[in-house]
Amino acid sequence: MPLLGRLAALPLWTALALCLLLCAPAPAAAKNAGKPTRVAFVLLDSIDDQGWTTAHHDGIEHLKRTLGGAVQISYTERVKDPAKAEQVFRDYARQGYDLIFGTTFEHMEPLYAVAAEFPKTAFMHCAGFKTRPNLGTYMVRIEQSEYLAGYLAGLMGFRNVGTVATVPIPEVIRGINAFTLGLARGLAESGTAHDAGKINTVVWLNSWRDAEHETSLAEALAAAGHDLIREMADTSESSRAACAKGVAAIGYGTDSTRFGAGCALTSTTFEWGPVYVETVKRLRAGVWSSEPVFTGFESGSVGLAPFGKAVPADVARKVLALKARMVHGRDRSFQGPIVDQAGQERIGAGRKATDAELLSMDWLVRGVSGALPR
Repeated sequence: MPLLGRLAALPLWTALALCLLLCAPAPAAAKNAGKPTRVAFVLLDSIDDQGWTTAHHDGIEHLKRTLGGAVQISYTERVKDPAKAEQVFRDYARQGYDLIFGTTFEHMEPLYAVAAEFPKTAFMHCAGFKTRPNLGTYMVRIEQSEYLAGYLAGLMGFRNVGTVATVPIPEVIRGINAFTLGLARGLAESGTAHDAGKINTVVWLNSWRDAEHETSLAEALAAAGHDLIREMADTSESSRAACAKGVAAIGYGTDSTRFGAGCALTSTTFEWGPVYVETVKRLRAGVWSSEPVFTGFESGSVGLAPFGKAVPADVARKVLALKARMVHGRDRSFQGPIVDQAGQERIGAGRKATDAELLSMDWLVRGVSGALPR
C-alpha cells in the first residue's frame, strides 16, 4: 500500500506521528555567509504570559546571547488567529527573513500555506506535523521533566496528587502519564503506602489558559484533600491557588516561583534556546533540513527549576542523579511493562515506547483517576 494509504488506515494521531517521523525533506542551502541571519518569531501570546510564550521569549533571549551579531531577530506577539498568522508570516517572508518560526500548533496551516509561496525561506513550526522541503517541525521532550517531577513528589510521599490539565492532545497526555509513572516509582522507593490505581486525579481545563477556571479547579482539588497540585496550563494560577490554600505545587512551562508560587517544589520547564541556536547554526552552515526535531535533556531543551526549600537534600540528590542519566541518553521513563487504566498492557516488559507512540499517545496509565474528554 502506498505511504499515504497506510497513513490513512491508521488512527489520526498515529498517522500524524508517523508522518512527522518519516516525511523529512532535503537540506537547505547555506544562508547569509558572512552576514547576520535574519530570524523572525511569531508568538501566541504576550512575552509576559507566565507560561508558553514567556518560555519561547526566554529561548529568543538565549539565542541573542549565544549568537550575538550573527543573528538579527524580530518577533510579533499575540498571534493566534490563523488569518492574522498567515499575514504575519507572509510579511516576514516578503521582508527577506531567512528563518521564520511559528511557535504554536495553531500556526501550522498558515505556515504550510506561506512556505509554499516562499521556497527559498526556511520555516519551523512548533508541535505540528505538516512539512515541506522548507518547513520543518520541532518539539521538546517535556515528558522527561514531568517524569522527574513525579518521581520527586513520590519520594516526598505525596500520594494523592490533583492535576489541572489543559487539552487532551498527545503532548499533554504523555505528560500526565510520565508524571504518574514517576510518581509511582517515587512512592515505591519511599515505601509510602498508596492506592496504586489512584495517585493522580486529573481534571480538565479544556483550554490552554483560563486564569479564573485554573484557580477554581485548583481550589476544588485542595478542598477535596489532594496533597499536591500539578499545574499544566500556560499561567501559574493553579500553583498560586495551591499555595494560598497551604498545599504544595509543581509548576509547568516556566519556573512558577517567578510568578508568585512560592510553595512550588519545582517546575518542569521548556528550554527552547538550544533548539533555536542549533537551528540557526545549521542554516548558516548550509546543512539545515526539514527533518523533525524532537529533543530533551540531552540537548538542554527541557529542565527542572531549582528545588524549593521543602525538598529534602536526599530527594534532590536522587532526582538529579536520575536527570544525569537522562542527559546521557539513558531515559527509561516510558520503559515497560506499562499498563493503562483498564489494566491492558500498552508497552511490554523491557521495551521502550517509540517516538511514534509518544507522539500519538491517546491513553492514560494506571494510577490516573479521571477520563479523557471526548
